[in-house]
Amino acid sequence: MSAVLEVLDGGVGTTVQDLGRRGRRHWGVALAGALDPWWARAANALLDNPSEAALLELRLLGPRLRAQGAAVRVAVVGDVVVTVERAAGARQPLPGWCSVTLQPGDALRLGAVQGLAYVAVAGGLDVPPVLGSRATHERTKMGGLEGRALRSGDRLPCAAADADRGVERRADPLPDDDGPIRVLWGPQDDHFTPAARTLLLQADWRLTPERDRMGMRLAGPALAHASPAHADIVSDGVAPGAIQVPASGQPIVLLADAQTVGGYPKIATVIQADLGRLARWPSNRPLRFEAVTLEQARAALHARQSAWAAWAARRQAWRPPGYLDEARLYGANLISGVLRAALDDAPWAGLEDGE
Repeated sequence: MSAVLEVLDGGVGTTVQDLGRRGRRHWGVALAGALDPWWARAANALLDNPSEAALLELRLLGPRLRAQGAAVRVAVVGDVVVTVERAAGARQPLPGWCSVTLQPGDALRLGAVQGLAYVAVAGGLDVPPVLGSRATHERTKMGGLEGRALRSGDRLPCAAADADRGVERRADPLPDDDGPIRVLWGPQDDHFTPAARTLLLQADWRLTPERDRMGMRLAGPALAHASPAHADIVSDGVAPGAIQVPASGQPIVLLADAQTVGGYPKIATVIQADLGRLARWPSNRPLRFEAVTLEQARAALHARQSAWAAWAARRQAWRPPGYLDEARLYGANLISGVLRAALDDAPWAGLEDGE
């Protein structure tokens, strides 16, 4: 049986994503996909979905979604207020990093998002793939729902839940590194003065409001180019994580929706292990960079993969608030016990026939 998640309120900045359109940048096609692939994989893992299953990425204000047609199992990962609104009228707060089953008519309300959050659906969202991916790329209107963010009235096809709604999965948040964001120098670090390279690592950078899925602008001391002519290059390939520096000296870090070529020199590149952490960096927290070698970058990626595997092994079953476990209730024979207690306490208890 098929099911649908009806979008009652699209929120702000909510899109369908997966792990992106890999291997097509030579055609000029952006990667797109989840800004934090590790968190997206975690949301899918709570439902035993494939890592590449399509899900919702929440960036600013979460949506309100209602199950229709059949029960729908969802999982939420991230720092966001979640409320389950049962069709019968009950409201149940839901912690993050867990799954829950929505019966037909039940709604899931998601509030303001701190950084990023993800909502996965058992079986994945069944929107049409484009060039091998269901990821939304808004600038080219590709993938997802007509290449755009969610809005009221949208319908997201998905699979019906096929298990007891009370048996869900939860886990502690995926652990984060707490150090600076690590970078590799280049590929055009020779376009900058030695002082600029030092400054990139020693300065406290601030994220400006100019951030989206394409990239984020940083504010701080200007990074000086070796000469005015070094502020531009013949356009060459760029990738998510590249730190471009235009003539203003203020860095721009490219993210998943970045273009495939650019004409600003790139002083450094954020390593893959830290790119998701950077994408959800809090706006009010100073940002620091640390330079590492290629060997250290590879070791960091392997450590991140190991940490994810260890996290996945710690997932556990749980029952959400408000769930009545009827099997255990009947097994305890509470009904007959309640009846016996009621009879014993009745006004006529102990009276013989005819008294």
